[in-house]
Amino acid sequence: MPVQPIAELIRFARHNSSFYRDLYAHLPDHVTRLTDLPVVPQADFWRANAPRDNRLLTSPLNEAVVFRSGGTTGSPKFSYYTRTEWREFTSAFGAGFVHAGLRPGHRVADLFYAGDLYASFSFVLDSLHRSPVANVRLPIGGATPWESTAATLEEFQVQVVAGTPTTLCALAERLVGADRTLPDVELLFFGGECLFGDQLPLLRAAFPNAEPRSLGYASVDAGLLGEAVPGGDPRVHRAFTPHTVVEILCDDTDDPVDGNGVPGRLVVTDLRRRLMPVLRYPAGDRAEWVDRDSGVFRILGRAEEGVRVGPVSLFTEDVHGVVTAADARGEVTGLQLVVRRVNGRDGLVLRLAVADPEKASAALEGSVVAAVLAERPFYASAIASGHVNPLGVEWVRHRDLAVNSRSGKLIRVVDERPHS
Repeated sequence: MPVQPIAELIRFARHNSSFYRDLYAHLPDHVTRLTDLPVVPQADFWRANAPRDNRLLTSPLNEAVVFRSGGTTGSPKFSYYTRTEWREFTSAFGAGFVHAGLRPGHRVADLFYAGDLYASFSFVLDSLHRSPVANVRLPIGGATPWESTAATLEEFQVQVVAGTPTTLCALAERLVGADRTLPDVELLFFGGECLFGDQLPLLRAAFPNAEPRSLGYASVDAGLLGEAVPGGDPRVHRAFTPHTVVEILCDDTDDPVDGNGVPGRLVVTDLRRRLMPVLRYPAGDRAEWVDRDSGVFRILGRAEEGVRVGPVSLFTEDVHGVVTAADARGEVTGLQLVVRRVNGRDGLVLRLAVADPEKASAALEGSVVAAVLAERPFYASAIASGHVNPLGVEWVRHRDLAVNSRSGKLIRVVDERPHS
């Protein structure tokens, strides 16, 4: 499918999606510029995108592949691609592997997660299949026992291992504990979460000849975001022009950031998807332009719509809803999600504001933690596997919640991890 002119894509979405028709009801009939459109409100977007009585999709669900995004069990979030859209998605991403370092004949192990409607394993495997360079694909998966994974990597003399940093480090820890190394591995393709400096010594110990590289930047909901850019900073990516349009928006005004080095929210417009249109959709990350004219940007961490803790994605709206339901007496007057990194692992802290933190209810703390873990069981399993730190609670007064220094607005996600 060719790239659609922006005006045609807007017209198509308004005509065929009741969600976009309502969202753009105040706009003129003919809109030609993305900047004339509002940024998609994520909570409304996902409410409209239910499996039944869907108001977002532009046609009946007769032919598509369906994946789950990072919602809770009570509020799952699904993304839909036609076979043509999925082929073009994975073809474009696979072409980006060349910039990440994939070479003809490389033997690549896919250790991403599979099953339960997760996309990453299938996405990486299909992207490798459609990459312009020949490669040997080994679909191992992230849940395979480490002994079996290591044996396969050794038997095939695998040169590229692809997975989340959490999966790669878990395998490395097992290898080091068994006094084994995999010297044939040349590249560690990571994605799905940030790779932190404190993880590098462990990876070097297990993979002494391997260089960690971002395999690219994408998500199942937002689609193509950025291809890897060679260099020393794995946070730097280049927009997938002409497939998508990436914008970085000012925090307070939603105006596009034109200059380099100014942080803002990253939003994306996909110029090829029609079944589930993505128009000025918040990707959930903060970023800054490195070279605006060339479409090169640096990822700075998660924005307010969502948070990534190790391999686990959570949407802030979902966590707020869970806490509100668990707080039967209405004691909590404010909530922030705080992400910290301790002992080489990510962890989430719920910063809860109450009238008197010293008298905070232990029972409420227990019920809130239990409710969040019940609604997001992947987080509980990640704790059990040692991939993330236990979920914590921090009691504060409302005045102690972090706010934007310019607008005074509550900051919903506070990322205290080192991103430099």
